[in-house]
Amino acid sequence: MTYYETWIDNSENVKDQTSYTHYINTYYSMEKDAYDKILSAYPDNKEFTSGKASELAKKLGFNKDTMDIFVGFLDGIKTSLKGEFDVESVDDDTEIDLDIDYEKLYYNMRDAKASWLFKLSSWKNVLDENQTAQIAREYREANIAHSNKVGRNDPCPCGSGKKYKNCCGKKVN
Repeated sequence: MTYYETWIDNSENVKDQTSYTHYINTYYSMEKDAYDKILSAYPDNKEFTSGKASELAKKLGFNKDTMDIFVGFLDGIKTSLKGEFDVESVDDDTEIDLDIDYEKLYYNMRDAKASWLFKLSSWKNVLDENQTAQIAREYREANIAHSNKVGRNDPCPCGSGKKYKNCCGKKVN
């Protein structure tokens, strides 16, 4: 079984709730530590973003027994990379070069509602307060609920100038 298959099996199939919870909590903790290392070393973080998978995993705090969780970390970050990355075929000797789009990564962390990640203090090494505020604003604007429904006190869409309730809204009721 590949690391990726083990990751999918353990992260998506709940056989035993206690084991599953432990596995996911281990993932979250290791993921947080890995991101903190990458962000803290920015912009000279090449040692944490490129190299042979087994060596890179070790530098980021993963060991031989948690390589499947490392691949889960890679699976999570792949949508924030500037290029394509085949996480399914990663083995110990796979050469990895994570070309991270940090603004996209920050946005994706907000989108995943991963506050333990987008609130890391090490983000200050990468994005300034204006950038994080702008990304947060873009995220909120992209996730505002919109409705095409006409309110009863809104102007009538027929163009009469009357309130909807006193015009076409009367025909609906």
